[in-house]
Amino acid sequence: MAKGTLRFYEELNDFLPKHRRKTDFEAPFKGKRSIKDMIEALGVPHTEIDLILVNGKSVDFNYILQDGDRVSVYPVFESLNITDVTLLRKIPLRRNKFIADINLGDIVKYMRVLGFDLFYDPLLTPRKIIEISNTENRIILTRSRKLLKFKEATHGIFLRPGRTPEQIRRIIDYLDIKDNIKLFSRCLGCNTRLKSVSKEKILNRIPPKTKEFCDEYVQCPSCDKIYWKGTHFINMKTVVRQILGDFSISSGVLNDQIYPTP
Repeated sequence: MAKGTLRFYEELNDFLPKHRRKTDFEAPFKGKRSIKDMIEALGVPHTEIDLILVNGKSVDFNYILQDGDRVSVYPVFESLNITDVTLLRKIPLRRNKFIADINLGDIVKYMRVLGFDLFYDPLLTPRKIIEISNTENRIILTRSRKLLKFKEATHGIFLRPGRTPEQIRRIIDYLDIKDNIKLFSRCLGCNTRLKSVSKEKILNRIPPKTKEFCDEYVQCPSCDKIYWKGTHFINMKTVVRQILGDFSISSGVLNDQIYPTP
C-alpha cells in the first residue's frame, strides 16, 4: 500500500490525536487520492488551511498523492507573505464578515458588541449557511467539523472549547482584525449599524428613571430598538475587557461612547 509522510503545524495540531501532533507521521492510502481527502480523513477541515507543501512545492487541494510524498500543512499566516505560492481559495480569508452556526448565541452577541458584521439565523441549514457564506464572502463560525468539511465551504473557523471571551479573542488574533473593532456600533438583535438619535425624538419610549441620568441614545434603523448606557452596557464592557485584554487599554477602544460617530 502506498503511503505518505505528513506534518501539521501550529493550531492544526488541535485536530489530531496526541501521537500525531507536531511530528512527522506516515499515513497509508489506496489508489488515487487527493490531498484534500487525505487531510480531512485525518480530521483537519480544509477551511483551516492556507498552504500545503508536497516535497517542498506548494500544491492545491486537488493534488493527487504519490507514494513517498512528504506533505507539510500550514494554517492561516499573519506575518509571512505567501502570495507567490499556490492559493487554496480565490478570496482572502481576512474579511471581517461572518456567519454563525447554531448555538453560538453569546459569541454572536459579543462579536456584534465589538462591531463585527455577523449574520445569524438559528433556523439555517448547513447548506444554507455555506450558500450565504459564499455569496456574501462571510467566514463561517462553527463548532461543527462536519460543516467545515463540505466541499463547498471555503472560509471557516472551527471554535475550540472554551469560554466566550477566549473564543472571540482567538478569532480576532487569528484574523488580525483588532483595528476593525468599532465598539457598540451594531444592533445586537439584527446586526444593523446603529445611528445616533436625539433624546427628544424618543422621549416617550425612554423609561422614567433612565431619562434622569442619560442624554445619549442610539437607534437601530431596521428593528427600531433603542440603546443607552445602562447597567447592561457596563456589564458588556466588562466582558469586552476580558476579550481584548491589554489591547483595550493601549488603544483606547473602551471609552464612554455608545456609538462611535464618524
